[in-house]
Amino acid sequence: MLMKSLIKPKDRLTTVSESTTIEDALKVLENSNFRCVPILDETGTIFRGNIYRMHIYQHKANGGDMSLPVTTLLRNATKFININSAFFHVFFSIKDLPYIAVLDEQNNFYGILTHTRLLDMLSQSWNVNVGSYVLTVIVPGGRGDLEDVTKIITKYTGIASVITLDDQEGDEIHRIMFTLPASVDKDRVNRIIAALERKEFKVPEVEDLKSENQ
Repeated sequence: MLMKSLIKPKDRLTTVSESTTIEDALKVLENSNFRCVPILDETGTIFRGNIYRMHIYQHKANGGDMSLPVTTLLRNATKFININSAFFHVFFSIKDLPYIAVLDEQNNFYGILTHTRLLDMLSQSWNVNVGSYVLTVIVPGGRGDLEDVTKIITKYTGIASVITLDDQEGDEIHRIMFTLPASVDKDRVNRIIAALERKEFKVPEVEDLKSENQ
């Protein structure tokens, strides 16, 4: 389920109604400096789509009628998620958009989730701001690999977060990225790496978060 704290609610947004002219929509976009804004119905409850400044410029450059309703140029009419949508559905729905419209339980427009806000949330879940090092560990992809690597690391320290990559059917190896707590120093990292490599787990990359955040 999508956390409401990630969503920018309707009452804090710049929107246009479906009867707004293209000319007026352009003024809204230029004054707000937004790339696009949502188009809502006359009641302000139904999401109709988005209007992009780029498409208005193209329309104007081609001699298009600027007095037409903004719905003439609407895009992304089917690009929305429900406030109860699963996270993975949200992630893949928004990937090519600056934001995605969010509908409530009654399918009324609730607000938007921006690409930036979603990435901020992922960054926080990775704990890069409170971590010390990120270890990239390569495992053969067998059952129990994650458990084995975790047991080795936790002999020396706790784990701030874990992200797995390349986890697709047919992959022979997987990469697992472990963020270690801020209290972990270089000496302990070296001991962890040595312990992992003794068990034939490769550590091809070690990222020092402290030096990058300076």
